[in-house]
Amino acid sequence: MNNPDRIIAERTLTDFARDLFAAAGVPPEDAALIARVLVWSNLRGVDSHGVMRIPGYLERVRKGINNPTPDIRTITDLPAAAVLEGDGAFGQLALARAAEIAIAKAADAGIGLCLIRHATHMGAIGYFTLEIAAEGMAGIAINTSRPNMAYPGARTAGIATSPIAISVPGSTHAPLMLDMATATQSMGKIQLARDTGTALGEGWAVDADGNPTTDPNKAAIPTALGGHKGGGLALMFECLTSLMVANPLIAPFLEGAPDGREHMQNGLLIAVDISKFGDVGDYAREVDRLAEAIKTLPRVNGTDEILVPGERGDRVLERRKADGIPLPDGTWKRLEEVASKLGVSLPETR
Repeated sequence: MNNPDRIIAERTLTDFARDLFAAAGVPPEDAALIARVLVWSNLRGVDSHGVMRIPGYLERVRKGINNPTPDIRTITDLPAAAVLEGDGAFGQLALARAAEIAIAKAADAGIGLCLIRHATHMGAIGYFTLEIAAEGMAGIAINTSRPNMAYPGARTAGIATSPIAISVPGSTHAPLMLDMATATQSMGKIQLARDTGTALGEGWAVDADGNPTTDPNKAAIPTALGGHKGGGLALMFECLTSLMVANPLIAPFLEGAPDGREHMQNGLLIAVDISKFGDVGDYAREVDRLAEAIKTLPRVNGTDEILVPGERGDRVLERRKADGIPLPDGTWKRLEEVASKLGVSLPETR
């Protein structure tokens, strides 16, 4: 029988996460940002990209893969585009810097693109597209990593579960925000299933021999969303990010290059300044109108309400801010182990 979830307040969990990163050598401001983004994922119900990631992140610091004090710097600077060298940074830190650059360039040129090379796991990239939307702009984010997903027709990893996020501002309605992997379910969802002791959905993953499995402990790699559609998107995301910054990730892995399996991620952020193309208020009201039109479509039997992108997460966020964040027993035990090694006190839960 699974143990019940621990319930922990947002502020308490954020402080705990920050303290863990700080104890591992991450500067206080950076530790606070990483913690804030991870807990935001938990608040929205995306627990697969929340604090359950901390043990893995800190293990990469220990192994020298994650650089706790990176020199994130601009290596290409154009009027509407830039390239950031991540220097092994936590992906959240690289994305935060990229968002600032993309927003500033969009304010001048109408559109701003910032490419990121040599960062690490970027987490819930929708956090940063929402930051762009808060500036009255449309935000797009993409990232890719070493292969961890089966390419359609293959029985081993050939592409990454590369996500895409898009956010646009609303008027009275909350911003619309789509944040999705190109996998049927992400590796984080598989790890979460291990932590919760629940079975995987049919078609989510395959085992080490390439056979479909619903056992999270046997699952080796996830499958591509929609078969060739998700697989094709993931492949093209590698072309738009890694190849664009001369830091290929997939081919070296598949060819068995000496450093081809080292964890690394590349990505991009795009900001589009809506005010350069029309009135932001009018645009936002049209977003509201579109959302309402979709929500009033006739529903199929068994559907209580039609939701638009971001709406489910917004509601979970409100509830968890008020009631606390549930953490599965498996996640909590792994956090306990990390805290013990780093000498960080455990927070109160209920």
